Amino acid sequence: MVGTLSGERMLLGLAIGIILLIVLVLKTKVHAFLAMILSALVIGIIGGFPITTVVYEDGTSLNLINSIKNGFGSTLSSVGIIIGFGVMMGQIFEASGAAKRMAHTFLKIFGKGREEMALAFTGFLVSIPVFCDSGFVILSPIAKSLSKATKKSFIGLGVALAAGLVITHSLVPPTPGPLGVCGIFGIDVGMFLLISLVLALPMAIATIAYSKVLAKKYYRIPDENAPEGYIEGEWQKPDYSADFAMDEENIPSAVVSFAPLVVPIILILIATITSALGVEGTAGMICEFIGQPIFALAVGLLISIYTLGQTMSRQEALAEMEKGMMSAGIIMLLTGGGGALGRVISDSGLGNYMAEGLAQTAIPIVILPLLISTAMRFIQGSGTVAMTTAASITAPIILASNTNPLVGAFACCVGSLFFGYFNDSYFWVVNRTLGVAEAKDQIKIWSLTSTIAWAVGVVEVIILSFIF
Repeated sequence: MVGTLSGERMLLGLAIGIILLIVLVLKTKVHAFLAMILSALVIGIIGGFPITTVVYEDGTSLNLINSIKNGFGSTLSSVGIIIGFGVMMGQIFEASGAAKRMAHTFLKIFGKGREEMALAFTGFLVSIPVFCDSGFVILSPIAKSLSKATKKSFIGLGVALAAGLVITHSLVPPTPGPLGVCGIFGIDVGMFLLISLVLALPMAIATIAYSKVLAKKYYRIPDENAPEGYIEGEWQKPDYSADFAMDEENIPSAVVSFAPLVVPIILILIATITSALGVEGTAGMICEFIGQPIFALAVGLLISIYTLGQTMSRQEALAEMEKGMMSAGIIMLLTGGGGALGRVISDSGLGNYMAEGLAQTAIPIVILPLLISTAMRFIQGSGTVAMTTAASITAPIILASNTNPLVGAFACCVGSLFFGYFNDSYFWVVNRTLGVAEAKDQIKIWSLTSTIAWAVGVVEVIILSFIF
């Protein structure tokens, strides 16, 4: 039994629900948002989830509809406002020319031909203090502007950025998941941070290589005048003829252009550093408050409005922000739908049931946290839940076996990168921002990218197990 539900029955429900989800998305006219909600219902009903509120002897209560609503609401409560602010800021970046300025600044710093590396490296650093979902929304206008300027595919550039963001988000403290894993294993956060940064580099290199493959297969250049917002065609060589041909008088300076992005990151970093140093009292509370992503991004949006928006009238600025808000609607619905699906699986206890089953097998100790984290990631979508659950179950086993806990902790984090798909909010944020609507293309573009990072990490875990 899983809590009050049968683990075997929930496994059956999960299998049927996933098959239904795939069929609905790939073969019918049913939208992915509705497909996820229907799949959540099917998984719950077949798995024996109560359809009315039932309170059990241990005080827990279950209700299928409540789980769906709570999953939808809790997911949007964490990223919904951030997505809204981010797309509004991104629209101002584009309308004011700031995104173009940032694109050209990156070209100057990293040099022609290294745009994927520039974006991956940017995401690699930004995602250490910032959640990858909001980081991608904030930074994607840079990839779009680079695509327009160089005629490189927006898909390839966007995937390189998204990969850089998710790799450090999944591996490097002080993001919540890795930080929690360090705490569970009782290892030094600083040491783990240094090791994970080094081990994240090969993953980034592998995903950059794959992004270049995708760029040739999915050649797409943003174009606001095109019916779908972009132009597709056969792959072409990059064109740098217009690299620096900008009307300097009408384009914001680099300082002004980057300020709406840099200031929120600095605020979040201040909160992270003061928390790590144990700063308390009024100063600690103030730093914690200003470092909340919602507050920090609100400040960034205000800066963009009153600096980048100086050349716009009030009506023009509002119209641009509303244009961004319209594009955020579908992202929010799909993100919430993924949260609803994941919540039903989480509330059922199915993830713990499978994890505990793996823990009882004869699998080598160092592979155990990797497998549990990978399975949890695939089942319920959340990387943070996957790595912390795997750490909670395997930490006592790892420590008792005299295996280096750093290896076990890293294995937990690597597993959380596996095959991001429909129940992962980042899957929808990336694909919808890139304008990828077909499910088979979404899987090739993002699910395989995250799996490549995971595969490199698996090799690193095995190598580490021999070294330590």
